[in-house]
Amino acid sequence: MNILLHPTYFPNVAHFVSIIHSEKLLFEVHDNYQKQTYRNRTNIYAANGKLALTVPVIYSQKNRQLYRDIKIFNDDKWQALHWKSLQSAYRTSPFFEFYQDELSPLFHTNQVFLLDFNFKCLEVILECLQLDIEYETTQTFEKKPNNCLDYRILANARKEKEHKFESYTQVFSNKHGYINNLSILDLLFNEGTNTVPYLQSQKIQL
Repeated sequence: MNILLHPTYFPNVAHFVSIIHSEKLLFEVHDNYQKQTYRNRTNIYAANGKLALTVPVIYSQKNRQLYRDIKIFNDDKWQALHWKSLQSAYRTSPFFEFYQDELSPLFHTNQVFLLDFNFKCLEVILECLQLDIEYETTQTFEKKPNNCLDYRILANARKEKEHKFESYTQVFSNKHGYINNLSILDLLFNEGTNTVPYLQSQKIQL
């Protein structure tokens, strides 16, 4: 099946289940930027439970801005904070040390445009998973696209549907229980080489 998605910051499990089952993968790059979405946010499992990591952006609500034109606000030193949060949350996970060298450059090199950065994050995750998945980007914006399943709603954090995926062992599950549909990073650090088989075994319905 053909799938249309928004590029998001370290996509959650639902996004990757869609990606792994797609016959043709298409990413929306001609939409207007919207706040309170996963375009600039991802959720991880920290010591106190679910933690949102948000990339600060330069955005004005007065005028509509295209997603591809949104710049990252780097004065906040957000990269150091995100990397420290990931280290604190996952340094005791089975596979953090195995993947940290591939992920670290994303948090130690200057990033300018949010869309470009999200694609960089996706490419690194695909490399970590050794997945050879090709994708295309949209040529124009279509409110109701033809010939593909519109899964762009998955990027909307405010209207997020509860996706019930099979549980896996998480670092702090003994304290807070299993937390569903977190960032792909949570699955990667906890399951490592079993990440792809896990994704293949899951299903998503909108």
